[in-house]
Amino acid sequence: MPIDKVKILNFMAEKAYRPLKIRELAKGMKIPEEHYRAFRRTVRSMLQEGSIVKIKKNRLGLPEKLNLVVGKLTLNKSGFGFVQAEDGKEEVYINKDDVGTAWNGDKVVVRIYGRRTGKSREGTIIKILERANQIVVGTFKRGKHFFFVQPDDKRFTRDIYIPEPGEAEEGQKVVISLEEWQDKYLNPEGKIQEILGYPDDPGVDILTLIREYQLPVEFPGEIDREAEKLSHRIPELEYRTRVDFRDKICFTIDPWDAKDHDDAISLEKLERENYLLGVHIADVSYYVRENSRLDKEAFSRGNSIYLADRVIPMLPEKLSNQICSLRPKEEKLTYSCLMEIDPKGKVIKYRIAKSLIQSRAKLNYDEVQAFFDTGKSNKNLSGLEQTLKEMLKLSQILHQKRISKGSLDFDLPEAKVLMGKDGRVLDIFKQERLESHRLIEEFMLLANQCVAKYASSLRVPFLYRVHDQPDKEKIENFAEFISTLGYKFPVEKKEGTMSPKRIQRFLKSAEGTPQEELINELLLRSLKKACYQPENIGHFGLAFSHYTHFTSPIRRYPDLLIHRLLKELEETKNYIPERRAYLQEKLPFIGKFTSDRERLADEVEQESIKLKQIEYLKDRLGEHFSGVISGILPFGFFVRLDDLLAEGLVRQSSMEDDYYRYDEKNKRLVGRHSRKIYNLGERVKVQLIRVNKEEREIDFNLVTEKKGLKKRVKRKKFRY
Repeated sequence: MPIDKVKILNFMAEKAYRPLKIRELAKGMKIPEEHYRAFRRTVRSMLQEGSIVKIKKNRLGLPEKLNLVVGKLTLNKSGFGFVQAEDGKEEVYINKDDVGTAWNGDKVVVRIYGRRTGKSREGTIIKILERANQIVVGTFKRGKHFFFVQPDDKRFTRDIYIPEPGEAEEGQKVVISLEEWQDKYLNPEGKIQEILGYPDDPGVDILTLIREYQLPVEFPGEIDREAEKLSHRIPELEYRTRVDFRDKICFTIDPWDAKDHDDAISLEKLERENYLLGVHIADVSYYVRENSRLDKEAFSRGNSIYLADRVIPMLPEKLSNQICSLRPKEEKLTYSCLMEIDPKGKVIKYRIAKSLIQSRAKLNYDEVQAFFDTGKSNKNLSGLEQTLKEMLKLSQILHQKRISKGSLDFDLPEAKVLMGKDGRVLDIFKQERLESHRLIEEFMLLANQCVAKYASSLRVPFLYRVHDQPDKEKIENFAEFISTLGYKFPVEKKEGTMSPKRIQRFLKSAEGTPQEELINELLLRSLKKACYQPENIGHFGLAFSHYTHFTSPIRRYPDLLIHRLLKELEETKNYIPERRAYLQEKLPFIGKFTSDRERLADEVEQESIKLKQIEYLKDRLGEHFSGVISGILPFGFFVRLDDLLAEGLVRQSSMEDDYYRYDEKNKRLVGRHSRKIYNLGERVKVQLIRVNKEEREIDFNLVTEKKGLKKRVKRKKFRY
């Protein structure tokens, strides 16, 4: 007999006036003796997840009745942290002395003992329910009498004692497994699992990052074997049951170094100047069947991860780079969204269907942009020139229509790392957002909207890509912050009434100013993050009422799932009752898990670029650079370099022309005697004086105008 957790919680909340032992709880709920063992298993599960807690004399109670909070611990590098309650309603402050033996990310129980003045409640960790991480990456050190590892993650503030060093050498990066740590007055103990190498060895920095985030690199043998069994040959049945688009002029446009191509596009002109736009997506779901080992592996990864020097794919290479990749002059199974669009950008009608295509060419963004800029074609673009011109025109119409409805378009710069064959960084440069990029973006956005509207019209369980209204408190903080830069941001008085169009108008007012990039970045941080969920609440940032992810099933699991659901809906426009019930239960979990994996991927991708920026700069000590002030703190300010986009610190102690004080209200540094002011977004010139790969830190000295700017060394341009 399954024991209902909700009934247990309700009984403890409404009828148990004190904490009960498990036998007392079973008796109170009238659990039959033959079901007692199952009842005990359910209670143990609830203790593990933290929905109930055990106190003295093995009594059970509800956390909220016992002044306890259960949640995830997030530690700061300084040692203090916050526990986010599982219900999301509050964050509890944890002083450094109250962390005990908990680690960053652990699921813990906190006893509340007070409230910080005018702020959140404060507590102490009394129990660790679940360790977030048993693996730590760090630097091996040989002490005089013992061995230890200094963790790379500075939120782990204790060195780890290593009883058996094995073959590890001083200064090498190692991966260790942590033993259980119970006594906060003793250092934790660990065992070396893998020696990665010395920090300056090529690729060790990224390998360290991979181990730190516990990313899966190699596919298990059974997964590779399952992929190898898949055939390139398309069965005859698929030719008969799919819409045949092999005669259409379609092609892919991707980065020059892309190996997986999961979207192709086509365009035709119709009567009355209407367009017929085709977005053709690799039908990965045909090869990766639900609940297969390939499917389970893809789900556990959630998405492909694009690091500075490598890709960690969601699917094995035979699928991602061969069978499913829309390579030119090869027949491929696809899922297509065909949209008839009028000259003003309105979708008249659309059709979504399983299809078959043969791409004419593999184009890259740079060569397409060169054609747009100069009108000159190359051999690869031959015969596609007129189609590309029409595509550019349509994409501009769609972009203007989207912007007119309030869609936000954050154009933040990204760093591109160019690696050599020896694993060293050749160059780092700012990657521009081109019209060729926007063309693909607009077409994919439109297809994703159509698919979402189709599913919504059927009123069936589905997975949407949603973006909620911004949090009022965060927006107010943003408004207060940028007021120090002389900008006034309109804050709505009522929660949930902010419109993207109002934000868009504000961003327009900052366009072309020195603070534009900074304001865009700060505002983006103040908005909520987009996520996947079955409840369609629309996409605030894009100003779309319906949106999903359909266009990248090679590298995103939600897109693969969407293809499966579309196939089920294609014939019956509904699911069988059992399937509907299954999806209603599973989709919330799938949405949360894949959203979490996406955030992890974003974080590790940015960290990998930072590591390569540091590697590149360590050979450029003493050089001068231009940049903007991106952050100000009492001890100095951060500067982001113009070309490399690397960020480093100018320490106040290095500023020799005056003593500076931190003006907290206006977020600026002010010279005590000269009254010289350093503001956010201000352009400055700096000299690189220190690079620390271990700490992932860059230090600059400020170059004053009288010293002048040293002529920059012209960097060699690399062809690719």
